[in-house]
Amino acid sequence: MRPARIAREVRDAIEARYIAGSEPATVLPSERRLAAEFGVARATVRSALAMLREQQQIRSTSGGPPVVVDPRLSKAPQLSSFTQDALARGWHPSSRVLEAVEEPADVSVARDLGLSPGSPVAHVRRLRLADSAPMALEEVWLPLELVPGLVDLDLSGSLYELLEERYDLAVFRHDRRISAITVDAVHAELLQLPVGAAALFATQIGLDPRGRRLELGRSLYRGDRFDFTTVTFAARRAPAAGGGRRPAGHTPEKRKALA
Repeated sequence: MRPARIAREVRDAIEARYIAGSEPATVLPSERRLAAEFGVARATVRSALAMLREQQQIRSTSGGPPVVVDPRLSKAPQLSSFTQDALARGWHPSSRVLEAVEEPADVSVARDLGLSPGSPVAHVRRLRLADSAPMALEEVWLPLELVPGLVDLDLSGSLYELLEERYDLAVFRHDRRISAITVDAVHAELLQLPVGAAALFATQIGLDPRGRRLELGRSLYRGDRFDFTTVTFAARRAPAAGGGRRPAGHTPEKRKALA
């Protein structure tokens, strides 16, 4: 049996026995113990663990033992960038710039940014990665008058940090809409997914503290690597007819009896 095939089988066995159903931060056995358990060389175990790291199922820090990680990036109901979210998980965020151009805004982009059709905008399209694994496709448009020269800058890092440091612009609020879709062949290749795989498509408008529209974003997130959490509150109920609450024990029938 070929070494690569054996390593894949050991990887699958480790995943089934020690990762599936385990809580994040669960510590895996040592290489020596895994090698004895599966009857293989430590080099084979090492290769299997490397595959699991590439799949972002385990992580080792400072030479310590590998631990289980949650491969999904959960977006909490607070405004944060992809870079901030990835760093919070201990991942190394990066970007591959697919397109960065200045162009006239079409009708849809102009409407969402509150501009006149044809107004100049900066259009940036990037593949976002965590530990070199593709996580999302991001596409943003920004009014060019607010970000002159943006497309000529290094766009491999956090766009929000760049906006603050270079242009003194801060995104304060997102108006976001999320829907479930399946990926086509072009997006599947970029995200390393099979055609037809589930994904989350988000459209968002970013506003500054004064309510000025700074960005329009359209992002495609891998369905197996992202989830979004929300906070909801009970709807405020209209007061009962006739005013406030009735005193305890005073139903209409009892009031009639006391009259």
